[in-house]
Amino acid sequence: MSRYWSELARGLSPYLPGEQPRIPGLVKLNTNESPFGPSPMAIEAIRLAASDTLRLYPDPQSTRLREVLAEYHGVVPEQVFVGNGSDEVLAHAFAALLKQSKPVLFPDVTYSFYPVYCRLLGIDHEAIPLDGKMNVRIADYRDRGGSIIIANPNAPTGIALSRAEIERLVSMRADVPVVIDEAYVDFGAESATPLIHDYSNLLVVQTLSKSRALAGLRVGYAIGDRALIEALTRVKDSFNSYPLGQPAQAGAIAAIQDEADFQQKRSIIIENRDNLTASLIQLGFDVLPSSANFVFARHPSHTGQALSAALRERAILVRHFSGPRVSDFIRITVGSKADLDRLTDALAEFLETPPLM
Repeated sequence: MSRYWSELARGLSPYLPGEQPRIPGLVKLNTNESPFGPSPMAIEAIRLAASDTLRLYPDPQSTRLREVLAEYHGVVPEQVFVGNGSDEVLAHAFAALLKQSKPVLFPDVTYSFYPVYCRLLGIDHEAIPLDGKMNVRIADYRDRGGSIIIANPNAPTGIALSRAEIERLVSMRADVPVVIDEAYVDFGAESATPLIHDYSNLLVVQTLSKSRALAGLRVGYAIGDRALIEALTRVKDSFNSYPLGQPAQAGAIAAIQDEADFQQKRSIIIENRDNLTASLIQLGFDVLPSSANFVFARHPSHTGQALSAALRERAILVRHFSGPRVSDFIRITVGSKADLDRLTDALAEFLETPPLM
């Protein structure tokens, strides 16, 4: 810590992303990346965009990308906002919408970036406990606090709310902004985007990092009422008018348009997730019902830390969280069949070893 640091920097506890090691032969199941490459159309579009035109600034409003996203989701471009990954979009939403006079509400077990945004932006927050089965209870958000953000499916649990439950939340709290973070929605949950037409307080955030296999491109977006999008744009243009470069915009457009590639890879990941869940249950794990591209599992005889360490020794990375209620779990990204076979073989080998007394 330097004497030149501001008081803001001194007081921050930054978000800790999953490891990104570059080790040959490593099975990397810790950051919810796709096991498949992006759409070939997206790769070609990125290649073509890497031209002499990079000397020019990109379209600050990402007009064509917003038009393509609007057509895909059945809205108008003025209802779409794009940013440098959904994390940036969420940060702008915290600043533009969720910073209210009363604390923002979110689950006690959820995406750990939410409290980081609150500390950075000076936002009071209240964590609402999940129930004993790790479910969000909509009724708990009825008569308390201010604005609301919920990840659906939730992270790291993978459990999803139905669209009807989201509508109940948005309608009963029409007095505040409600942000639904749908980073993993394409793997089996119902998107809340159709509700945008009926609820002016709803903002839905999605990303191309997971189901479109473009984590390295950094493209996220939000859909909502025009007034909500205008607020996000005001914050963006007070921070960075050019968040998406030309290759990112071109690649994102092509990825959205390549529906066949998206559906094929998405269906394989869902099938692999279901097979992984069955294999883990056979090994004695408790596995939460996942609608995401990961599973959250625990074993009655071993801590999450011990399981994570044992897998690491076998060159397999999974994510372990040390916080309350989740320390016994490991989060496993749904990888390729070969990756998951190696994972389950390693777990079977470890579980056959008697625990140390």
